[in-house]
Amino acid sequence: MVEFRFNVRMVRPLVMGMSEVANLLGQHHYAVRLDWGPAGARATAADVSVVVDVLSFSTSVCIAVERGMRVYPYPWEGARAEAFAREHDAVLAVGRLEATTSPTVPAPSLSPACLLQCAPASRLVLPSPNGSTIAAALGESGSRVAAGCLRNAGAVAEWLAVRLDRGDSVSVIAAGERWDDDDSLRPALEDHLGAGAILASLARRGYRRSMSPEALAAVDLFQAVQGSLVERMSECVSARELAGKDFRSDVEAAVALNASKAVPVLIDGSFGPAGRHGDVATPHRNV
Repeated sequence: MVEFRFNVRMVRPLVMGMSEVANLLGQHHYAVRLDWGPAGARATAADVSVVVDVLSFSTSVCIAVERGMRVYPYPWEGARAEAFAREHDAVLAVGRLEATTSPTVPAPSLSPACLLQCAPASRLVLPSPNGSTIAAALGESGSRVAAGCLRNAGAVAEWLAVRLDRGDSVSVIAAGERWDDDDSLRPALEDHLGAGAILASLARRGYRRSMSPEALAAVDLFQAVQGSLVERMSECVSARELAGKDFRSDVEAAVALNASKAVPVLIDGSFGPAGRHGDVATPHRNV
């Protein structure tokens, strides 16, 4: 018979406690993190979180806030969203197709291009199964939540730099899309590039050493394709889907890099401009 001796010293390094695993998965050794979807948002919970859903939630929020609207994110459409809008004395954003049937000025909708042209609503409920869901979950966790996209990448980075200087941790969450057959996460190029644009702007401000490898990879991706950003964005799966439905103008609105100075921050359930409740985006020194 072969005698088996269990050597605890050999096994112990392979056994990790739950907190150690959580720290690894959550990239908590780094001040600046990147992950995907609702599960990634929970894993990388930080003092400040940026939701990036370029086509189209975060781009729509950016445009709406820039035009003076307060935006209430909501995960569902239909009767629930209608009741939620009535409860908050807000206008419910219609679907893209509904907005195009408006005879004159389009009604506020999920379309970024429409939100650039519509009559502004003081309060707007914006349903979204991805970006809204992530924003609501992060808000409930106690994280300060902002909406980021290509349009406001530089402005968001400027705002984040102030928070990092205060000692806050930062998590950038690429929303991604969902597969129809099993509702699992589908990573989306537009969100990887949107997250990369924000993180690249932070890296230029001297925060590269604070970033996780995942965040740095997004920086590298964005820098590699920045010269052909419009082409890459126009040909990605989500953009071709929108173009096939005659919403190419939404892609054009979304790809306008640094066109906006708006930094939408979630406060008391709605997105408004940074600058309230201590969220002041003051000029940052060149590091």
